[in-house]
Amino acid sequence: MTFPPELLRCLVAAQRVTVLTGAGVSAESGVPTFRDAQTGLWAKFKPEELATPTAFRREPRLVWEWYAWRRQLVAKANPNPAHLALVEWEKRASSFTLITQNVDDLHVQAGTENLLRVHGSLWELSCWQACGASTWRDESVPLQTLPPSCPACRGLARPGVVWFGESLPTRELEAAAAACDCDVFLTVGTSALVYPAAGLVHEAKRRGAFTAELNLEVTPASAEVDLAIHGPADELLPNISRRITP
Repeated sequence: MTFPPELLRCLVAAQRVTVLTGAGVSAESGVPTFRDAQTGLWAKFKPEELATPTAFRREPRLVWEWYAWRRQLVAKANPNPAHLALVEWEKRASSFTLITQNVDDLHVQAGTENLLRVHGSLWELSCWQACGASTWRDESVPLQTLPPSCPACRGLARPGVVWFGESLPTRELEAAAAACDCDVFLTVGTSALVYPAAGLVHEAKRRGAFTAELNLEVTPASAEVDLAIHGPADELLPNISRRITP
């Protein structure tokens, strides 16, 4: 597999590298994309009908049954070569930030340290009543109670993810914006459709970064970045890693 020399040259010289990842990075681990997960019992539902505050307010148990099912799928998955290659990149870069839209935490399992999870995590919960309890982790599969309860007030708990109609967490969004001040910005395995995360690559380019897209298919960002390479992330990232590692 050959890669444009410009990409390899920029990555070798870069002091500050930022990577944005999406569902395509986890696909080879067996994690279905958000919409591909709508199979079997859940085929009659659209994600937009379940991943909303309105849906949870109306039928919390139904929404939790869907998330419990998704947690079972993710629990069977392991980090793939794409996740592991990014860990190696982090080790060699002077400054490295990984921004992910994924909620599966496979980057965490792989060992990435400077990670911004802008859409939250399937393994975290928070209080629906906003009693002041901080977000907590619960990796039980299956969940011990459904719907689960807040350990502080015993009220209803919700998945610790960002739903349709909700804003991204301020701290993560601000940190992601700051990470656009980099030498190289790569967008990997993402459709470039979900904003504001999809706008980060454009901001990085505006600030002078070399921008590249690695994705299985052409996306709206393909014509805007400096370089677009199409293929599976679990093949592209390890191959690039071998070529830039001293």
